[in-house]
Amino acid sequence: MARLLPDVGGTVGRIVATAQNGLEVIRMGGLDTGTEPTPYQVVETEKMYRLRRYFPADTGEGYAHVVLVPPMMVSANVYDVGPENGAASVLYRHKVIPWVVDFGSPDHEEGGMERTLTDHVVAISRVIDLVRRVTGQDVHLGGYSQGGMFAYQTAAYRRSKGIASVITFGSPVDILAALPLGLPAQLAVPGAEFVADNVFNRLWIPSWLARAGFQLVDPVKTVRSRIDFLRKLHDRDALLPREDQRRFIEQEGWVAWSGPAVAELLRQFVVHNRMMSGGFVIDGDVVSMTEITSPILAFVGETDDIGQPLAVRGIVRAAPDAEVYESDLPVGHFGLVVGSKAGQITWPTVGEWIQWQEGNGDRPAAIDRMRPTAPSERGTGISWANRLTYGVGQVAGVGNTVSKELVGAVSGLQRTTKAVATESVRTVPRLFRLGQIEPSTRVSLGKLMSENAKRTPNEEAFLFEDRVLTHAQVNTRINNVVAGLIECGIRPGVHVGMMMDPRPSALVTVAALSRLGAVAVLLPSWDELPELLALAETKVIVTDPVHLDRAATACDRVLVLGGGSSDARAIERADGERIVDMEKIDPERVRMPSWYRPDPGLAGDLAFILFTETQGRVNRWSITNHRFAMSAFGAAAAAGLSSRDTVYCLPPLHHASGLLTTLGATAAGRSRIALSTGVDPERFSREVRRYGVTVVSYTWNMLSDILDDPKFDASQLGSVRLFMGSGLTTGLWKRIREQLPKARVLEFFATADGSAILANVEDNKIGSMGVALPETNPVRIAAYDPVTERLEIDRETGYIRETGPGEIGMMVAHAGQRFEASGLVLRDVFRPRDRWEVAGSLFHADSEGDLWYVGSAQGVVQSAAGPVFTVPMQQALSQINGVKAVGVYSVGESGQQLAVAVVQLSHGFTSLTPTQIRVALGELPAEQRPHLVRIVDEIPLSESFRPLTRSFAAKGMPKPGAKIWYRDPDGRYRRFTATAASSVDLHQIPNAIGGGTTDEDVADGDVARDDLDVIAE
Repeated sequence: MARLLPDVGGTVGRIVATAQNGLEVIRMGGLDTGTEPTPYQVVETEKMYRLRRYFPADTGEGYAHVVLVPPMMVSANVYDVGPENGAASVLYRHKVIPWVVDFGSPDHEEGGMERTLTDHVVAISRVIDLVRRVTGQDVHLGGYSQGGMFAYQTAAYRRSKGIASVITFGSPVDILAALPLGLPAQLAVPGAEFVADNVFNRLWIPSWLARAGFQLVDPVKTVRSRIDFLRKLHDRDALLPREDQRRFIEQEGWVAWSGPAVAELLRQFVVHNRMMSGGFVIDGDVVSMTEITSPILAFVGETDDIGQPLAVRGIVRAAPDAEVYESDLPVGHFGLVVGSKAGQITWPTVGEWIQWQEGNGDRPAAIDRMRPTAPSERGTGISWANRLTYGVGQVAGVGNTVSKELVGAVSGLQRTTKAVATESVRTVPRLFRLGQIEPSTRVSLGKLMSENAKRTPNEEAFLFEDRVLTHAQVNTRINNVVAGLIECGIRPGVHVGMMMDPRPSALVTVAALSRLGAVAVLLPSWDELPELLALAETKVIVTDPVHLDRAATACDRVLVLGGGSSDARAIERADGERIVDMEKIDPERVRMPSWYRPDPGLAGDLAFILFTETQGRVNRWSITNHRFAMSAFGAAAAAGLSSRDTVYCLPPLHHASGLLTTLGATAAGRSRIALSTGVDPERFSREVRRYGVTVVSYTWNMLSDILDDPKFDASQLGSVRLFMGSGLTTGLWKRIREQLPKARVLEFFATADGSAILANVEDNKIGSMGVALPETNPVRIAAYDPVTERLEIDRETGYIRETGPGEIGMMVAHAGQRFEASGLVLRDVFRPRDRWEVAGSLFHADSEGDLWYVGSAQGVVQSAAGPVFTVPMQQALSQINGVKAVGVYSVGESGQQLAVAVVQLSHGFTSLTPTQIRVALGELPAEQRPHLVRIVDEIPLSESFRPLTRSFAAKGMPKPGAKIWYRDPDGRYRRFTATAASSVDLHQIPNAIGGGTTDEDVADGDVARDDLDVIAE
């Protein structure tokens, strides 16, 4: 019994101590630790924040300065949890003065619930300016969790101006690479987008919900911590060292989130992942992490299930111009900044880092250079060994395993790209079931832009030279230009020329003409401008100041837009009659006539006029609203465009790729469009990264200079998923595959009358034009004799014969809409009463039905050995290493023509070898190889970067030389010297001296009217 008395006394003591401590916790919210907060002074107060300066009694002489940013949902006291281990105290001991941005609790601040991410970043930028003014030196910028994301965004927004270094703690950058809890992006992104658009535009997150969400990330640890606290409630001395941390995590450390800020976070950095891809918008400026040049130190929690290691390490790829270091800690998300490990490792390392950057110390031992994570290392970045060693996140780990299974299930259910593209078109609103559109259906570019403004008014529409215009702003500008056009006398149906550089005002003008119901005549910068105006029946031009002189010389009435008061020349020349400065027109004062109806365009109405050129002859290409819709929605579906995409437009608007498959498809997909001022390798790489470009549009050889540039770094274009356009050579196509293996190519082919639209949607056959886009006109290949230039008739049926696999024939497109046909229409072709349009393009189909373009009907070389097709030669020669551009033309009289291939080499390459030529052309039959191959210094390019050969053809038979080879009867290539030229069988290679023909603009499928007449006979 005597032995039991001490045990009973101890038990009673424990019960009494537990009761006393428990009562204190209930009444006071926790145990009184007796600690005092680190001294600070609020030195600046604004609507968005209060700025704390810690240790205000110290002048800071000889100290460095760091600005620390908390996450939106965490109190600024996170940097002062405990007097000994807190960030403020530890940094001060390392001769660093902390300045902490206190955003307060938005639900207690005026206008707090309307705060956006932009408000936070701009506020931090103002704080940096203030601290620099006070201290006279650059500051270090640090942030925990989302505060670190703010730090990155602010550094990018400021282009690192005034920022000595950036320090982050568990701050994710490549968010979609490793979402919290290992959620699969395929499931999380649609959910985040829905919540951002439909929940947080109305609601906000109170502090208790933010706390609950954090605790649910690792519920096992949360429950275990509470049980451990209750078990030790009798032992006050054991609890006090961790009491400040416990109270902060479980009660005091949480503040509300404003709905707009959460929505913007989800939309920009989860749905679009723009911390990684670039192109996020801060205060009207386009910003990319590539703008950061300050050194970066990122702390990584080895068991962090919120800022997962893989997501945090995305910074090394997102900010390629910064030196990036990391420090790994065996902790979770909160342990990075609060707790014993933070006091022992994190904050001393930060102090050492800052002093090293200031030149006052050595590099910290706890940091290493961060390296990009290899694909084989991907996952979450949290190893199972770390989970077991540190005992954190068991439930989250199970969630991660389940997530992987879900990803596998989702991947197993994925359909082919073609199937997805087909479904995309079929899920367009019924109005745009393209095959069902009637002549009276209202559809136009202007209407598309108006609908986008209604759906997503505040989403970005245009990016240009770091400027941003939302859909609502663009729609307002369109309406203002419409008012100006009406004031200038423009009415529906009038043909209005447009000659403008690619910039937002040009796109707005095209859309304004569409909204008014006028016809936009898109003029290239050709010498034949008067001829173009005559062909298009155009007597008025809208131009920018750059093209004013050319426009005024060719046309009696010119409307100048885009120069404004800054262009004195436009103002001086404007007389209000012949030359009108539209910038002087106040749209508010324009009385809109009673006849005006916005977006009156019907499917059967003429909407645009483009021009093509074949053998020196200009041809008009008329595009109705229906054909525009077919191209726009078909291209958008094939490319899978959505609001998550940013499309970088390289082609000019007067080219079909610029108007239809870039502007049109972008409007149909509600994507952002980024405009370039020209094809420049340095600008291309910079703007692709800054804008967060996901899709690049091109024509012909546009990408050649970019890929050839020695400074081109394909690894910095990780955001690009697709290149789309027309005219890409197989050589460039293969180089894209090699240098950007994650990106695919979407090659389009459209006939000049728009009757056929093909696309290689699956990108599985380099050089193929694919098949007709879903819901566009079906196509077939009709048997065709290129010598007699006639379609071949099946003698048994009396109808036109359809070709078999590998047989070259004429492509025809089904003319389902009678109001639409603009080319030659044949009837009773394959069956009674069918209607097919003929555009003059020659193809063959492979066994799987994919189409391969071989040239236009009029571009066939009529040699002594039979017809020779030019495009396969060009494609084959383009694959030789060092070849920059290829063109093929003919010399001689029909029946005795030679096919001559001209080759331009890239910089650093001087010649080719016969073996290179022979191997490149090896898959072509000998009679389908060029008779002569010559190297030239330069091949002229059109405005759309198409190689032009008419100047070579005009000179006739090329002279022998050191850089020209001829094909001998066995199909081998030999040097074409003067001796060889005199001894060659002239029947095999006739000495043609007359001008030749070319196959230019073949990808547009041009064919002259008189040639169509021949086909029709």
